Amino acid sequence: MFVEIYGRLTCPYCLRAILLAKKMKKQLDNFDFKFINMTAENISKSDLEPRVGKTVATVPQIFADNEHIGGCTEFQAFAKAKFNIS
Repeated sequence: MFVEIYGRLTCPYCLRAILLAKKMKKQLDNFDFKFINMTAENISKSDLEPRVGKTVATVPQIFADNEHIGGCTEFQAFAKAKFNIS
């Protein structure tokens, strides 16, 4: 599984998502992730809207194998439900 986390380093929810992804990488085989710093890459929330399929109001926006998961709360629920990692 490959996870993409779009966010900002100043966002506490983005940092939580990164920490969870690091934990998942340590515990799971065939798991990797990439953090895309929206500020450094000059990506806006509206730039993500076509990929997300709706208005993006918050970050992070997280994708697992190109499927939109949601934000940090949804990513935490996903990790817990699918892998029992919290």
